[in-house]
Amino acid sequence: MTDSDTVDTYQSVAEEYRHQNRDRSVVEHLVERFLTALEDVTDERPARVANVGCGPGWESATFAAAGHDVVAVDLTPAFLRLAWEEAPDADVARMDMWTLGLANDRFDGLWVCASFIHVPREDAPETLAEFHRVLRGGGVLLFSVQVGTGERVGGPYDGDTRRFTLYRPDELRELIETVGFEVQSLAVDDERWVRLVARA
Repeated sequence: MTDSDTVDTYQSVAEEYRHQNRDRSVVEHLVERFLTALEDVTDERPARVANVGCGPGWESATFAAAGHDVVAVDLTPAFLRLAWEEAPDADVARMDMWTLGLANDRFDGLWVCASFIHVPREDAPETLAEFHRVLRGGGVLLFSVQVGTGERVGGPYDGDTRRFTLYRPDELRELIETVGFEVQSLAVDDERWVRLVARA
């Protein structure tokens, strides 16, 4: 379950966050990889994609522009408003990734980029099981978390009380595989982020 202090921080800095992180070239290679993986799943039909922890909706807009049916999910109301503006062709829904209000076996792909880091470690297995539940067989999970051990609190914003859960690559692989995913690739970018692609 996402910590309420984290949601409160994002709610108060949503516009600033959008401005500071608007350059999406840092994830462009991941977006291309995800879109390519979706083609293998869908046989050229539009994919059903959930952007879990969508933030201001940048990637939701990209996936919708590529012709896919997109649901942008976040727990922060200010982000959902921005996502609605950024990605008007996507559905927008407020929910916690720990208990997704989405149907079983419904989605071809889940994009979970830099959002799972806010899930407390004790809730990680159940949250990952939710991801597996909503993905159809063979569906694609693209996943990124920060490298490290333990947790940290805070960041660059005034009054920043966000909580971050950090993972070692081997720890993340074991968690993902335990709930039934098959890890296809796992890499560490810039010694800061673990990037993982898996299939349900």
